[in-house]
Amino acid sequence: MATYKEIVTKAVIGKGKKYFKNSYSLKPADKPSNVLGCWVINHQFKGYKSGENVGVDGSFDVNIWYSYENDSKTTVVNKKIEYNEAFHVKTKENTSLTGDTDIIVRSLKQPTCNNVQIDQDGTIHFDIEKELGVELVGETKVKIAIEDDEEPWEEIEDEPTEEVMKEIDNQVNEDYIHENTNE
Repeated sequence: MATYKEIVTKAVIGKGKKYFKNSYSLKPADKPSNVLGCWVINHQFKGYKSGENVGVDGSFDVNIWYSYENDSKTTVVNKKIEYNEAFHVKTKENTSLTGDTDIIVRSLKQPTCNNVQIDQDGTIHFDIEKELGVELVGETKVKIAIEDDEEPWEEIEDEPTEEVMKEIDNQVNEDYIHENTNE
């Protein structure tokens, strides 16, 4: 019959992902005619505990390339956007967000810019989509079965020493075969 032992180890005790779509706007110095491109770069983020929830503070830079003066000139305007998102990540049974819980945040879908529009007054409106994943790593217990039967011990034989080899060489009769074949 097997007995059980508990091992305390670090493991993923909670995991979740969340999709975000946020709208932003900016007013460039020149009145845009057309938006030629929109890029999101320098995405940085960090997770932290906030009560029973997980908070994520982050930022990224948005660069919008546009034309102005009836499409005769182009320029790029940029804006740093900071965000704070909250997650309620469910933990597995018998676990909770304790002081030694590690929070790992991953960008499952990098922020991308879409649905860019220009107002009559020259304000550019755009949407940013992103998806963040959070893993909570904390202490948990694992039960394992312990077998009562021990594996048999392997017999370890020592390598012969130089003295033993010399003794064997001295005891060997090299004429043994010749002595027994003459009968």
